[in-house]
Amino acid sequence: MIKITGLTKTYPGDVQALRGLDLKIGFGMFGLVGPNGAGKTSLIRILAGLIAPTTGSIQILGHDLSTSKGKQAVKAVLGYLPQELGVYPNLSAREFLDYIAILKGITRSANRQQQIEAVLEKVRLTEVAHRPLKTYSGGMKRRVGIAQAILGQPKLLIVDEPTTGLDPEERIRLRNLLSELAAERTVILSTHIIADISQSCNALAIIGQGRLLFQGSPQQLVEQVQGQVWLIETETQRPEGDFTLIASIQLQDKIQHRVMGNPAAHYRPQPVAPTLEDGYMGLMRQRL
Repeated sequence: MIKITGLTKTYPGDVQALRGLDLKIGFGMFGLVGPNGAGKTSLIRILAGLIAPTTGSIQILGHDLSTSKGKQAVKAVLGYLPQELGVYPNLSAREFLDYIAILKGITRSANRQQQIEAVLEKVRLTEVAHRPLKTYSGGMKRRVGIAQAILGQPKLLIVDEPTTGLDPEERIRLRNLLSELAAERTVILSTHIIADISQSCNALAIIGQGRLLFQGSPQQLVEQVQGQVWLIETETQRPEGDFTLIASIQLQDKIQHRVMGNPAAHYRPQPVAPTLEDGYMGLMRQRL
């Protein structure tokens, strides 16, 4: 589906966002993970055709993104939801989608209306589509963003940090929606929220400081820290030792810590099954 080879991006001032990135992305839901400043947004914007790479090549569905012909071909199969989507607050969702559909070249009125109603149904906004967008919650606006991205039935959907700032119910709703959409296309989900990846993606890549640190399945990442995660209890807030503190919970008279590494025997560490977040923390601890 997507083949990225030797991709670099350097901004003015010799700021290197991407450093020789090699990556392959197939069908289904693909998670792109990394800390803030890792280079995720630069990669997303390059794939969306918004900025050009400094060096390297990208093939999407066999189209070369470095050529004008390739860019046009990719644009025709791409749906994109940026981290911040600008909307016209006084337009209704239906009016906004009609405007976006025209910009996408869906000019026949009957076809346009048919697609708009279909995407409104897909994102479960049909009953409120007449309301001005300024009355929508953050989660509802994100779903409008997904709706505009899938107009034209794109084969590739790119979404950048779609669940940031949403309440738990809206996050789950949006994750489920993206999983449904991934049954018919490739969906690239860029996020720093590990829970979004663990619940929806069958493959992921982790980027740090512009480099590829890991690519594989969530289970493969978890397996890398098998036998390295422990629970210990102390009376102090910050225990010391050769380990990484992942989380702490205040119990009745002690503090329980989830740690990764080699806690001393006097802590009486209890092994626990690692999670995807543990796998991510272990990788970042090792590589960065």
